[in-house]
Amino acid sequence: MDDDIDRALDAVGPRLRALRQERETTLAELSARTGISISTLSRLESGNRRPTLEQLLPLARAHGVPLDELVDAPPTGDPRVHLRPITCKNGMTVLPLTRRPGGIQAYKFVIPSSKRPQEPHPQSHEGYEWVYVLNGQLRLILGEHDLTLSPGEAAEFDTRTPHWFGAATTQPVEYLCLIGRQGERAHIRAAPKAT
Repeated sequence: MDDDIDRALDAVGPRLRALRQERETTLAELSARTGISISTLSRLESGNRRPTLEQLLPLARAHGVPLDELVDAPPTGDPRVHLRPITCKNGMTVLPLTRRPGGIQAYKFVIPSSKRPQEPHPQSHEGYEWVYVLNGQLRLILGEHDLTLSPGEAAEFDTRTPHWFGAATTQPVEYLCLIGRQGERAHIRAAPKAT
């Protein structure tokens, strides 16, 4: 057990460096966002210092990734289901929340902070999509509309309409997404008004 923990902690440094470089962030910028000194960040990335939970939490938040991704946590729950984060080539992290055949599928998306705005590349496909912003400002290009969604705001649309998601600012964005088959819409229930 101790060997597994040692291996996991030894692997954190290279992951931290790769995430920072992928996001084109300097140690000084990361230090300002996390409150961790530049020298400590450098020692963590080089493996000369073991990370603590108090350091990992702000680092995961600053990089816009789940803590599990930093420490390469083992899968939990049903061993047949692997709901592991997927890191895309643009640095975005996708965390599947459901794994059942058919029906609506749920995902959490994390778009990392970036120095430059992303270039939109709208795409379309069969299906229906619902989006709910948790943190940050989400830019949604939907047909000829260019929208900015804030935390607590939602959108739903037919995915045959060309669409694209990105960060509206240089800060990270977290949002939930439900994806269903064509014509499959969410069923919303509301309590009746008290009279």
